[in-house]
Amino acid sequence: MRPEAEAARPGPGLPASGTLVLIAGAGRLPERVAESLDRAGRAFKVLALRGFTDRPMRARADATVDLLDVGGTLRILKTWGPATVVPAGGVARPSPAAILNAAAALRNRAALKSLVDGGDDRLLRGALALLEENGHRVLGVHEAAPDLLSPEGRIGRHVPDAAGRASIATGRALLSALSPFDVGQAVVVATDRVLAVEGPEGTDRMLARARAAGRKPFGHGRALPGTVLVKCAKAGQDLRIDLPAVGPRTVRNAAAAGCAGLAIEAGRTLVIDRAETAAEADRLGLFLMGVGAIA
Repeated sequence: MRPEAEAARPGPGLPASGTLVLIAGAGRLPERVAESLDRAGRAFKVLALRGFTDRPMRARADATVDLLDVGGTLRILKTWGPATVVPAGGVARPSPAAILNAAAALRNRAALKSLVDGGDDRLLRGALALLEENGHRVLGVHEAAPDLLSPEGRIGRHVPDAAGRASIATGRALLSALSPFDVGQAVVVATDRVLAVEGPEGTDRMLARARAAGRKPFGHGRALPGTVLVKCAKAGQDLRIDLPAVGPRTVRNAAAAGCAGLAIEAGRTLVIDRAETAAEADRLGLFLMGVGAIA
């Protein structure tokens, strides 16, 4: 049984009735959220974003819209009358396929300029604000599908040793101190030595930097003992926009960076394909732990 199947009930944030709309962006997350809602027996509609939504969710979509077609999106939602809207998956900036619809782009020139000029967070915040301004309640994946989040404690077979536990403590303290400055969600630490702090480049690229920092030139040699990836949400972070996440690729990149394991915030970190992620950690000899929130 997949670990996610253990919690086959709706998230506590979901209303007991009413139409739920899953706005499906890019990646595997929308499919996993749909599976979670299916397990919970919750009916929902899927609104796909042209140029972003992957094939499995496009096949089950009830409607498809262009990212920039604000008016069309709002008209569909008004027709469906959803009690809740749950966005899931990436949108980043418009892909070529997403901006080819000239009619949508011309109707929303101001939105187009904002999307091209702004960062990913700006795009997502603007989209959520627009939905809420039009009377739609927006929930995050952590509220709609809590069974996809990390549990507390050991997830795979392995556990951290003393050096690993020291690294986890250092990493959590560092993330707590950095949280007010809106820096990244993750750090790589070797006991009391900080090898890398996540910036706008994301966790995978940070891990590539950590590999070079923790070894001899050109990434060769042994990694420092107790090297650990620690990932937690920032204080006050809007988890609907930027929910920390790890998956099998994160585990592989952490192993390549010389990490002994990963410590992620329980209840506020998405574990994509948990069974596969845990199996990959076991195969590579890494621990995978859910830890408490940072102070």
